[in-house]
Amino acid sequence: MARTNFDQLLQAGCHFGHLKRKWNPAMAPYIYTERNGIHIIDLHKTAAKIDEAADALKQIAKSGKKILFVATKKQTKEVIAEKAASINMPYVIERWPGGMLTNFPTIRKAIKKMANIDKLMADGTYSNLSKRELLQITRQRAKLEKNLGSISDLTRLPSALFVVDVLKENIAVREANRLGIPVFGIVDTNSDPNNIDFVIPANDDAKDSVEVILNACCTAIAEGIEERKAEKADEKAAEAQAESDGEEAKPKRAARKARKEEAPKAEAEEAPAAE
Repeated sequence: MARTNFDQLLQAGCHFGHLKRKWNPAMAPYIYTERNGIHIIDLHKTAAKIDEAADALKQIAKSGKKILFVATKKQTKEVIAEKAASINMPYVIERWPGGMLTNFPTIRKAIKKMANIDKLMADGTYSNLSKRELLQITRQRAKLEKNLGSISDLTRLPSALFVVDVLKENIAVREANRLGIPVFGIVDTNSDPNNIDFVIPANDDAKDSVEVILNACCTAIAEGIEERKAEKADEKAAEAQAESDGEEAKPKRAARKARKEEAPKAEAEEAPAAE
């Protein structure tokens, strides 16, 4: 797996933190210096933390589990949607639905409701409704799609959360902490890293900064998915070969069995002749 490039992080502006007066003292280990009243993040530590997070994400993806991406910030929405969709992972870019993790069965019911509306529209059940009723159902479907469409494939709780701006998404982080779901987070100098399992200290406001980190993490996830596919293909090939070998061995086993059964008969026939 490719290691994170320091110059790429520098070009993307990952090192720019928040104003010194807005800082969270818990971020002190990740701050390199202060310039013009703004904290500068140590990119050597950022690069090491990205690689650490990417390795962990790769193993989660390799085991066939889902990672939920969360970023409701306006400037990072599109990046998250594009990157998460490219690796077929669920994501939340609109308002975080309170209780999405801690009250997951209710969220699943809402997703099923969306699927039922689609089904009833397809089979013509709604064709007899008035225009007003049809409009209400269509609006309801659009609202569900906007808030939950990107997690419609999430049939069980995710195995990890990847969060951009842990301060803004504090409700999602708290829910994950409560359920013991590991949190990967891009953490700026104004945020608390203590509740984040995999801290990536970096600028969480700039689109370029978020994109360069996501590229590294999503590439690792894609590698994990490909390795899982390759392992499954090898397992199937081994099973097919074992079956093939078994089929070929059947006539040989049958012949050996027949010879064993014939041997006592031959001995019995020869016995009276010997007398």
